[in-house]
Amino acid sequence: MTTSTPDRRTLIVDSAIDLIATQGLRSLTHRALDTVLELPPGSASYYFRTKRALVEAVVDRIATRSRTDFTAGNLEMPATVDPEGLAQGIAAWLDQLLTRRRNHLIARHALIIDLLGDPELHAKLVGCLFSHERATGLFALLGADEPDTAAADFIAVLEGLVFDRFAGYRTTLAPGTPASVDQLASALTVQLKAAE
Repeated sequence: MTTSTPDRRTLIVDSAIDLIATQGLRSLTHRALDTVLELPPGSASYYFRTKRALVEAVVDRIATRSRTDFTAGNLEMPATVDPEGLAQGIAAWLDQLLTRRRNHLIARHALIIDLLGDPELHAKLVGCLFSHERATGLFALLGADEPDTAAADFIAVLEGLVFDRFAGYRTTLAPGTPASVDQLASALTVQLKAAE
């Protein structure tokens, strides 16, 4: 394999995310990554000396990609708020994440639990799915009595919807389908309308 150092680092981190998502956190070892990527023994540990360094790189990758996807989702603050239309737009964005970044979302949830004792890395993961600032602004626009609390509740609902799709009741509901978007939109509409 002839790849540059930044490319190899990215390849290792992306493979680490896939490994966590498919086999769990316990499977994440330097040796496992060398095997999966068919690299010479010791390659992953050359780029990431410790498991901590590898986990930090995984967290940074997931958080950076999440911020990029949030920005690309064009979830701009509307001039006037139509809860149903807004819920539909957020549901479509969330459905795209469930389609394209399933392994990132699964690894993120596994790491959120595993990193409870690490305030810095835990905070990066907790805050990267949906902007709390944007949600607070949205609920202020909707006229919520406590926009900050309503935003936190809304994000908790988003987190639950995501978790439900890969580890809960709705694991069989395939993302990328109208039924998937409708299910997400229905739950989000209830949350948005409650703030009016």
